[in-house]
Amino acid sequence: MRCNLPPLSSEYTKDVGSKSHLVTANPSIIRQRFQNLLWSRKTFVDNMKIYNHSYIYMPAFSMKTGTEPSLRVYYTLSDVGANQTVLFANPNFLRSIGKFWKTRGIHAKRLSTGLFLVSAALGLCEEVAIFGFWPFSVNMHEQPISHHYYDNVLPFSGFHAMPEEFLQLWYLHKIGALRMQLDPCEDTSLQPTS
Repeated sequence: MRCNLPPLSSEYTKDVGSKSHLVTANPSIIRQRFQNLLWSRKTFVDNMKIYNHSYIYMPAFSMKTGTEPSLRVYYTLSDVGANQTVLFANPNFLRSIGKFWKTRGIHAKRLSTGLFLVSAALGLCEEVAIFGFWPFSVNMHEQPISHHYYDNVLPFSGFHAMPEEFLQLWYLHKIGALRMQLDPCEDTSLQPTS
């Protein structure tokens, strides 16, 4: 599972791999990166090929601004016969997850896509290992790091509560509900087995 249409080009595969089965696509990314699919759909379709037969998971009906870009993604991929299948998140599921985490101390305008995806994974998967959920601008060795592995674009100020989310995920790691990888991925016990 991957969040927000991340690049999987060869410069990153050593660190992040290349497999994906489910990829989230935030409508804001469709608006910003692909001009809401109003002008050229080719760039979007070409970018999607890296995800092979993955499901593309979008919050089409959870907020008004997400419906149009989500439907454009669906029709664009359908029109070209793409390998990906678009799935729309159930707005009741997203609302329930938001309420759940609010009772656990996460008070944000909106939860991050990552926390929604981890929440879904915990309900669907026998084992959950997460990578890239460090919310700070320096790593544990006080070296500067970017927000994402591929860019340093930060969320709007006050929109997400990344440190609060991290603390909850760290707690789940400590009780064994999931595994959180914080250092570089050189631990072979966390790599998928065949």
